[in-house]
Amino acid sequence: MIDKETTSKIIRLRDRKNTTSAKSQDDHRFPKIISITSGKGGVGKTNIVANLGYTLRRFGKKVLILDADLGLGNLDVLLGLTPQYNLSHVIRGEKQLSEVVVTGPGGMQILPAASGIQDLTALTQQERYLVFSQLDAFMKDFDVMLIDTAAGISANVLYFNINSDEILVVATPEPTSITDAYAMMKVLSVKHGTDRFHLVVNAAASLQEAEDVFRQLSLVADRFLNISMEYFGCILLDENVRKGVRQQKAVTEMAPLAKASRNFIDLAKKIIASPNSNRATRTPEWRLTEMPN
Repeated sequence: MIDKETTSKIIRLRDRKNTTSAKSQDDHRFPKIISITSGKGGVGKTNIVANLGYTLRRFGKKVLILDADLGLGNLDVLLGLTPQYNLSHVIRGEKQLSEVVVTGPGGMQILPAASGIQDLTALTQQERYLVFSQLDAFMKDFDVMLIDTAAGISANVLYFNINSDEILVVATPEPTSITDAYAMMKVLSVKHGTDRFHLVVNAAASLQEAEDVFRQLSLVADRFLNISMEYFGCILLDENVRKGVRQQKAVTEMAPLAKASRNFIDLAKKIIASPNSNRATRTPEWRLTEMPN
C-alpha cells in the first residue's frame, strides 16, 4: 500500500520546471494519448474506439487501448474477446498490467475493464497511482493510446480527459446527444481549463447532417465557451456496423470497403496528422494529477 505522503510527493513532481530533464527523455517514451468520450451513453463511442484502433494498426501504428469505462467495460465483448483478467485485478494488486493486456484484431493491445464492479467507478488517489505508475512504463512501446472513457461527466471521466493529448467528443444527430456533448465540453472548459476539442459525429445519415451537428455545437460554443472545436469527420449510418456488432467484429475488419470503414480511414489519417501538443512538456508524472471534483 502506498501511503499518502509518498503519493503527495509524486503528485508534486508534476509542477517541476526542469525542462532540461523533460527534453532529455526519449520522445518515443510517450505515445499520442487520445480520449474518446461522450456526454451521454449509446452514441457508439466504444465501437469507434475499436474500429479506430484497428484502422490505426493498418497504418502500421502500435496501438494500446485502455477501456476506462471501469465499472461497465464492454470493449472485449464488442470484439469477441474473453480476457481472463482485467483492470480490477491490477487495482487489487493481484496482477501486473502486462498480465492483463490482451491482443485484439490486427494486433492492437487492449487493457480490459471490469463489468459490474461499482467500486471501480470512483478510484482513490492511491488506486490511480497503482495503475498509472505501471502504465507509464508499459505504454512506452506504443505509438498511440486510445482511452475509451465512460459516458457522462463523472470524476473518472473528467480525469482521463484532462490527462489526454487529444479529446475526441462523440455525438450523434439526436438533440439529447448534442446537448450532452456541449455539457461535457463546458465542464472541461470552465472547471478544468481544457480548450481544445475534436468532434466526431456518429450515425449520421449524410455528410450534410454531420456538418449540421458541428455547426450547431460551434454556434453555441463560440458564443458561450472560450474553446477551439475542430470537426474531425463523421461515421455514416451503415448496416455493416450493426452486422459487425452482432458478429463481435470491427466493421473495418469484417467489411474493409464499407462506407463506415472508409470513414474510419479518414479519421485515422486526421489523428496521425494531428500535432501532439503536449509532447514537449509532458513528464512521466503527468497522469498523477488530483482527481477533479
